Amino acid sequence: MVKINLLIDGGNMKPGPAVAQQLGPMGVNMGKVISDVNEATKEFKGMKVPVELDVDEKTKDFTIHTSSPPTSELLKNELGLEKGSDKHAEVKVGNASIEDMIKIAKIKLPNMLDRDMKAAVKSVLGTSASVGILVENENPNNLIQAVNDGKFDSEINDERTETSPEKREKLNQFFLEIKSEQEAKAAAAAKEAEEAEAKKAEEAEEGTTEEAKPTDTAPPGATPAEEKK
Repeated sequence: MVKINLLIDGGNMKPGPAVAQQLGPMGVNMGKVISDVNEATKEFKGMKVPVELDVDEKTKDFTIHTSSPPTSELLKNELGLEKGSDKHAEVKVGNASIEDMIKIAKIKLPNMLDRDMKAAVKSVLGTSASVGILVENENPNNLIQAVNDGKFDSEINDERTETSPEKREKLNQFFLEIKSEQEAKAAAAAKEAEEAEAKKAEEAEEGTTEEAKPTDTAPPGATPAEEKK
């Protein structure tokens, strides 16, 4: 039995050099593999999904094992984000609810060694912090302690995964204010950098002008009288 690990677009695996390189030597029906993998991963459309194929070299039969997408992919998909933040400590890209955390934790739970919902929620909160996503208007790392203290026991125990429209609207409104502040800071920083660059260019130009000015010095050996002439 040969194991082949792939990372494919959920529900949209396509034939290509990378796939052919791994599956070609096995002699399996590539069309069937692609069809079966797409069927197995269709619920994760738009996300990267880890897939493991167990291939019997003799019979050419195969078995598909799928894992849930990375937590960061699930978070971006849930909030409709193209990417996370490169500067997660300074720039936030979204504001999620505790229900969003529970929803993603339920997806990740089967792949966790310790199948404990509270631990899964804390893991999702940690990832949220690393990609610049607020949770309940706060830094997710602050909520990890709140989960430990039992603040969200009711939601976690009931496995609530639906966020009410009213709550979502408030979360979005809060984030819009944060986003506006971030954009204002970015604009101010860009202006400051532009002014500094302009000043630097101006100083460089003045220095060049000074060097180009003709000097009025007398030739070597000239007498004071000659200098006056």
